[in-house]
Amino acid sequence: MVFSFQLDNRNYRFDADERFDISIPLNFNGAQPNAYGVQRATAKACEAESLIGDTRRGGSCNFEEYKLIPHCNGTHTECVGHLTHQRLSIHDSLKDAFIPATLITVQPENASKSGEKYSVKFGVNDKIITKKTLSEALKNKDEIFLCGLIIRILPNNQDKMTRKYEESNSSYFSTEAMNFIREKNVKHLLVDLPSIDRTDDQGKLANHRIFWNVEEGSYNLKEGSLINSTITEMIFVPDNVIDGNYMLNLQISPFKTDTSPSRPVLFKLYNQ
Repeated sequence: MVFSFQLDNRNYRFDADERFDISIPLNFNGAQPNAYGVQRATAKACEAESLIGDTRRGGSCNFEEYKLIPHCNGTHTECVGHLTHQRLSIHDSLKDAFIPATLITVQPENASKSGEKYSVKFGVNDKIITKKTLSEALKNKDEIFLCGLIIRILPNNQDKMTRKYEESNSSYFSTEAMNFIREKNVKHLLVDLPSIDRTDDQGKLANHRIFWNVEEGSYNLKEGSLINSTITEMIFVPDNVIDGNYMLNLQISPFKTDTSPSRPVLFKLYNQ
């Protein structure tokens, strides 16, 4: 099925069959990614007296109880309710069904040599994504496709699908890089990291606060906080998906929670 649309007085189309799923499938019974050393996601058959939700054990059908922590067990999309006393949900915050988006690939830099800063002191081996790097990657890119920004970080190893992130501090964004993303009016940010902030950042979540326009140290919205903007973490973009413009469909579970497991899908675009 082919869809046509107009954006900024230009005509585009995409074929629903030419899509790239950039989520990490959550395998409850196999290898899975994990952040911050939380318990792995699990599934078990529901049981009630003689009723068993497993056909292999004599049940009439399969029905299971699933246990997971979306922020840590795989691809997830979160809203500003991740930070605030106000219990805002991703279900109510995400309004966009189709999102003009840009995919870029960047190389993190040695933090202490970057000339940029962060809310806590850099570790000796810290790697960051800098404003300079983002600016170079987005040079000459069409800003009408910056409603969504998808960032693939090198090296792009397959082990991102099952990586245990608590074993080492992963890359993160500098303060200048996050301010640059805000200046570009990015509404939906997607990254192949467990967090856009440093793993150990003393609980500041400074980059999250910059993105959603929440005051440093505050747990309350203010005028101008971005309640309809989202951050998606722990994606995986295969190497065969080239940098450029796409139509993004950001699929979530209908949870009234600050985050949800998600399935971002990219559609290849053609000019009309």
